Amino acid sequence: MSEKIAFLFPGQGAQYVGMGQALYKGGYPIVRELYQEASDVLGYNIGKISFKGPEEELLQTRNTQPAVMVHSVAVAILLAERGIVPDFAAGHSLGEYSALVIAGAFSFADALKAVKVRAESMQAAGQSQPGGMAAVLGLDSKKVRKVCEEASRVGIVQPANYNAPEQTVISGEKKAVEKASEMCRQAGARKVVRLKVHGAFHSPLMESAVEPLRQTLRQIEIGQAEVPVVTNVTARPAVRPEEIRELLGLQIVYPIRWMESMRELDRMGTTIYVECGPGSILQGLLRRCVEGAWSTGAAEPEDLEKATEAITARSA
Repeated sequence: MSEKIAFLFPGQGAQYVGMGQALYKGGYPIVRELYQEASDVLGYNIGKISFKGPEEELLQTRNTQPAVMVHSVAVAILLAERGIVPDFAAGHSLGEYSALVIAGAFSFADALKAVKVRAESMQAAGQSQPGGMAAVLGLDSKKVRKVCEEASRVGIVQPANYNAPEQTVISGEKKAVEKASEMCRQAGARKVVRLKVHGAFHSPLMESAVEPLRQTLRQIEIGQAEVPVVTNVTARPAVRPEEIRELLGLQIVYPIRWMESMRELDRMGTTIYVECGPGSILQGLLRRCVEGAWSTGAAEPEDLEKATEAITARSA
């Protein structure tokens, strides 16, 4: 059986101060070129914020999203230079843009232009309509959805990320998120954790961010994806430009169907999953979604060699 590889790309929340610095200093010309191009597109030095922080600056949505994307794309390109290329791709929220770059649907610069508008618009939406998010652990997603429906009587709240069988992130107005969090605890949730985010992502409170992003997406070229990208909105593969453009516009206010996406990649025959970029959150979620899934990841120079050796050995 020939191995099929899926690249997974993290989203907001995976960032850390120092990410990408070792790659930048590690003698990889392409990485320096990417950070320079990113800074030119953004109009400020994203490498400096990624490498040096301070953390509160990196945590600003307008900085977090491009910082994670640049690091993720750099890792994926370096893996490709080592002969590790994906048959499929998927990205968690923001990570979908990284996936589409590697799939050939976007140029790096155009994707970054869209991410810049997306991040700034989402940050502005979070300031004009303050909200919050919380991760609910140890409770079935159907129960979480039912709780959100009941808690909606005190304000907007809904599931935002269906991450794993018993990990669902909820999003909405703060009072409603607090109410739903308490109800989830009463319903038997093992843990409910408030997330350090500046807004109620993937909820109706992000509605004002949709049109600015749509306008930008209409202005940039989106091509046919060379490898299928399993999208957050549908949990199905997409390759056509018009479909990609439409789904990216919807993604800001729609839930992230990550668990279904991982099971779709499994159904499509994926045998190797590679997390490209900061952290290892997605590998942890994958193990809960697809029993026995084989995965590795890369964020730092030493990870590139380990991942390449492990994948090569498995494919031999």
